[in-house]
Amino acid sequence: MKPEARKPLLAGNWKLHNTLAESRALATALRDGLPAGSRAEVVVAPVFTALTSVAEALRGSSIGLGAQDCYFEPRGAFTGEVSPALLLDAGCSHVIVGHSERRELFGDTDALVAKKLRAVLAAGMTPIVCVGESLAEREAGKAQARVSDQVRAALLGLAAAELERVVVAYEPIWAIGTGRTASAADAQEIHGLIRRLLGEFGGTALAERVRILYGGSVKAANAAELLAEIDIDGALVGGASLEARSFLDIVKAAG
Repeated sequence: MKPEARKPLLAGNWKLHNTLAESRALATALRDGLPAGSRAEVVVAPVFTALTSVAEALRGSSIGLGAQDCYFEPRGAFTGEVSPALLLDAGCSHVIVGHSERRELFGDTDALVAKKLRAVLAAGMTPIVCVGESLAEREAGKAQARVSDQVRAALLGLAAAELERVVVAYEPIWAIGTGRTASAADAQEIHGLIRRLLGEFGGTALAERVRILYGGSVKAANAAELLAEIDIDGALVGGASLEARSFLDIVKAAG
């Protein structure tokens, strides 16, 4: 059985979608449609420009606000960047760092992801740090080694109190936006590896309290099977979070 401390977390990453009006409409539909008595924690991550609009639409609800990325410096001559302090000021409680698209398209290195994660923690928010292997790495039998390297680079050296505040999201790159999904058994294998690594950093008891999400073409049809695995504590949802009904159906699958 999963510990009570590992409350299911469903995070919707809206990526580069939705105008202000569309963002407000989606947030409102989620707020109004959230199942009564749901035990899941729900977070949505709109584009930067929509953060305050979505925060206002969600006001008074239990749905949290997340950002899709941040920079690690608090202020300065960093044109185009947004600091954790500014995200906190906009109403954010969570920040995604190290998403595969940031790593693959924008050159975020393991070292940069680690800096961002620590900056999010220092600002008092929850980092959702993403790790995952490419198709080539999986086919070469290097999936576990790649994920282990990413987890170690992001988390090694954190104090126990910091580590306990982190959420890890395993997202096999080959399953993001492709319609392909890792089997529940495949996902559980990597989630189990991540939890063992967490145990090495902070001890078994702490590792049992840290939440690990699965991301990669999660939808209502496969959510229940994935979430039933012992080490899968929720989902980082992309495309299916852009439509209220499909995302709420995933929330329902979490109980």
